[in-house]
Order: sequence, then C-alpha cells, then structure tokens
Amino acid sequence: MKTLDIYTDGACSGNPGKGGYGVVMLYNGARKELSEGYRETTNNRMEILAVIKGLEALKEPCNVNLYSDSKYVVDAILQGWAKKWQANGWRRNKKEMASNIDMWERLLKLLDKHNVTFIWVKGHANNVENERCDFLARCAIEKGELLEDTGYIK
Repeated sequence: MKTLDIYTDGACSGNPGKGGYGVVMLYNGARKELSEGYRETTNNRMEILAVIKGLEALKEPCNVNLYSDSKYVVDAILQGWAKKWQANGWRRNKKEMASNIDMWERLLKLLDKHNVTFIWVKGHANNVENERCDFLARCAIEKGELLEDTGYIK
C-alpha cells in the first residue's frame, strides 16, 4: 500500500456560522490541496469533514499519517469514543446523543478502508502544512460560493 501524509483543518466564522475545510495531501513529492466552504455549519463538523474529504480523495486503500489540530477528532478516534458511540446507538451516555453522527458514520467507514494513524498537532504553532490548511479553510469561507451542509442540525 502507498503511504502518504494528509494534513487537515476546519474553520468557522462564528460557531455556528459560515465554515470551511482545508486539506493538504503529500505523496512522493506530489501535493494536492482541497477546500470548500459552507453557509452554516460548526467548527467540529468542518474538522471531521476535512478528514473525510482527504480520505475520500484516495483512489485505493493507503497507509495514511493524518495530522489534525482538532482534539475532538483525534481523541474521538484514538480514545475509541466514536466506535463506542456507534456501538451504543450513537449515544454518548444514557441521556445524550452524540453530535455529528452523519460525519462520524462516513469517517468510520473510511477508516475500515485505509490504515490511518492520527497525529495531533498544535494549531497556530508554525506547523507549515497545518497553517496552510487553516488558510485554505478560511479562503473557502470567503469565496462566497458556499455549499449547504445538509447534515447540520440547529
């Protein structure tokens, strides 16, 4: 399997508010960047969507070093929370449903296909690729060609 690095970031102008994601994919000296903006969403949804979009762009199963500054995303995977929520009918506990179920379902399916190592990086700490992802996400918000986040529930 091919091995590559994927950097991701999500951003929101207001939370909820206009949002966007940025992805930088690096493989053997090649670089691909992805980004899109949304009319109304949340920062957490954009953080998860960035990971999803990066993994969905892969044409075959791969080994991926995935870098994110989102503790929400990284911890939900590394600590097993997302799989636990799924096993419990998407309940975080007896009273609370998990948030962003549609996104977690998409991500967990992709994690069955690819061998992904999640690596947390501190945001806004001079990590060049993480900063680029943040820039891409913010530019996507400003473009004005914003999509609808159909899974976002107020």
